[in-house]
Amino acid sequence: MAAACASAQDYPARPVRLVAPFPAGGSNDLVSRTIAQKLGERWPHQMIVDNRPGAGGNLGAEIVAHATADGYTLLMGSSSLAVNATLYPKLSFNARTAFTAITLIGSSVHVLCVNPTVPAQTVKELIELAKAKPGQLNYASGGAGSPLHMNAELFSIMTGTRMVHVPYKGGPPAVAAVLANEAQLVFGSTTTVVPPIRSGRLRALGVSSAKRSRVLPEVPTIAEAGVPGYELVNWYGIVAPAGTAAAIVSRLNSDIIAAVNAPETSERMTAAGVEPNTSTAAEFADYLRGEISKSAELVKATGLKP
Repeated sequence: MAAACASAQDYPARPVRLVAPFPAGGSNDLVSRTIAQKLGERWPHQMIVDNRPGAGGNLGAEIVAHATADGYTLLMGSSSLAVNATLYPKLSFNARTAFTAITLIGSSVHVLCVNPTVPAQTVKELIELAKAKPGQLNYASGGAGSPLHMNAELFSIMTGTRMVHVPYKGGPPAVAAVLANEAQLVFGSTTTVVPPIRSGRLRALGVSSAKRSRVLPEVPTIAEAGVPGYELVNWYGIVAPAGTAAAIVSRLNSDIIAAVNAPETSERMTAAGVEPNTSTAAEFADYLRGEISKSAELVKATGLKP
């Protein structure tokens, strides 16, 4: 017991690697780098963000699941971690048992955007267009099971529309595809879609949260714009490999929460559309289990395949 306490006091004795399982420039990457920068100011060693995109976030998650449980390899998990637990039946790890929860970081909304060439000015008009042209509208996503994908599938179920899924290797490439009119719409994160919305290169029709976004207060929620009851947000949280020592988990939890609650960190996350929301390790463990169960229901209801 004394050795465990001593190791926690010395932690971190070298740089800590934070795996971001999506490409640079997206919301997961932004949150990862914001936290890493602040922790680097508190610790004697840096936290290094390692972007490992691919397979809807599974590539990065797999790296951390099989890493040594010493606190030096962490994962910036998100809603995809919960979705993929059911969506991919042959993963090399079990999301329910492969990780030790550290803390929830926050949540963000997604924005239903269309290319300006799409003749729909509102959510209701988009629904009418999709029903008039079944299977002719393409929506881009960050990969099967990504928050962008799940938002679109929930939208299709609740509106009775049929659109074509075009997966990319992350949110930024998916948004770029809609900007180039390779796909007609995307449920993009505020981090990536606010600039093109402001410049007129994307048209925002609605946000995925129950309340309007503080970043885009002029954009109605999808629920108030014509799909009552629609709500789906993306969460972010840090996990470590299963078996990480309790003393290190406690140290990480307290230091990360302090980093998130720092005014400059909170302001930067909020400006990017991410609402800070931390937790104890136990609370996040319970939350993750609940999200895996909820996501399993949605995956089964839609019949999604990777």
